[in-house]
Amino acid sequence: MASVINDPNGRKRIQFVAGDGSRRTIRLGKASVRQAEAIKIKVEQLALAATGATGVIDDETVKWLAGLEDIMYGKLAAVGLVGQRESAKLGAFLDGYISDRHDVKAGTTTVYGHTRRNLLDFFHADKPLRDITPGDADQWRLYLIGQGLADNTVRRRSGIAKQFLRVAVRRKLILSNPFEDLKSAVQGNPQKFHFITRGEAERIFAVCPDAQWRLVFALSRYAGLRCPSEHYGLTWADIDWEHGRMLVRSPKTAHHSGHESRLVPLFPELLPYLREVFDEAEPGTEHVVTLYREYGNVRACNLRAQFRRIIIRAGLKPWPKLFQNLRSTRETELAEEWPEHVVCAWIGNSSAVARKHYLQVTEEHFERAAGISGSINEAAQNAAQQTHAEYCIPSLVVSGAAKFDVKQGPAISCEHRMGDIGFGPMTSRV
Repeated sequence: MASVINDPNGRKRIQFVAGDGSRRTIRLGKASVRQAEAIKIKVEQLALAATGATGVIDDETVKWLAGLEDIMYGKLAAVGLVGQRESAKLGAFLDGYISDRHDVKAGTTTVYGHTRRNLLDFFHADKPLRDITPGDADQWRLYLIGQGLADNTVRRRSGIAKQFLRVAVRRKLILSNPFEDLKSAVQGNPQKFHFITRGEAERIFAVCPDAQWRLVFALSRYAGLRCPSEHYGLTWADIDWEHGRMLVRSPKTAHHSGHESRLVPLFPELLPYLREVFDEAEPGTEHVVTLYREYGNVRACNLRAQFRRIIIRAGLKPWPKLFQNLRSTRETELAEEWPEHVVCAWIGNSSAVARKHYLQVTEEHFERAAGISGSINEAAQNAAQQTHAEYCIPSLVVSGAAKFDVKQGPAISCEHRMGDIGFGPMTSRV
């Protein structure tokens, strides 16, 4: 049991017996009788929980603790009724949370850092978590918009801020999440869609500086791989020449059970560029893509800047989301020929994500609907045939029983004479 003791000048203190039998005191300072009695009841409940008499703290007391100022909470902690409160300042909380997330990849930590920077720029590091209101969260979102961030970027960072403060709620640092009502679902943005036609693809292949770059582009455009993570995880042991497929490991979806990897066909459009790199590979080479691997951690930005220059050299205007639109283009193409579940299994996304972020309405769809002849497909086919004639793209032997060797790759036949320049035109490196 606890008791309230009145001191001079309206000051009060609460005394209670701790689990070890000692008498302990909590000084309240100036307080009304009603306030002191309310605190005494909570102290009794906490004392019983601390001694193991009840074992748990009821929800009402938990909420009361979460709403206490640091000074009063510290007095309870000093007498052993509660543990020391984790820092409730925004900066210390965010730093502690991010440093504790050893389970996420480096890229995710970087993304967390962007949101942390935005939060601290707006609220400052010493802002108490409990002082952040839903109205403050609304103002923070407007601040992000004012920084010129795209709508989906604002949504992503709102979602991460919501994630941060949800943890604070679970740790009993705050009663509710002030960011809970912010819109955070990423929306599809058709304005950033771009369909890379086969004619455009051939122009890009023609100016790629080497076989490695041609393969990086082919894996994105004709196999729909995520760049760079899935490209750089691909090994020659993953290439099943005999059965015409490859095992693609997906770091992005690895945390979802059953989505650590997927099988992707060795599409006819991809196979020549894969074979070209295979023929050039040194004995014992493990990874398929060796481009920039000597520089350690290859990031998308390393490839993006170079790829942008390649696109410009091809006489094309760089499109938004350089590599994602290659995946989007390939998924749109495959959706014309294969069932949805098959396409999604090959590309590595869900039907909902495909419809929202990948599948496009192309010019060819309009032309076919209007009955216009000379569709894009026909033009692309002509361009591809011309490329075959000029550069001799090797093709699989389809007559008789084709022979494959896992080490040597597929048996190929060349429909045209190669000449002296190999698989592609002689170009200087980008």
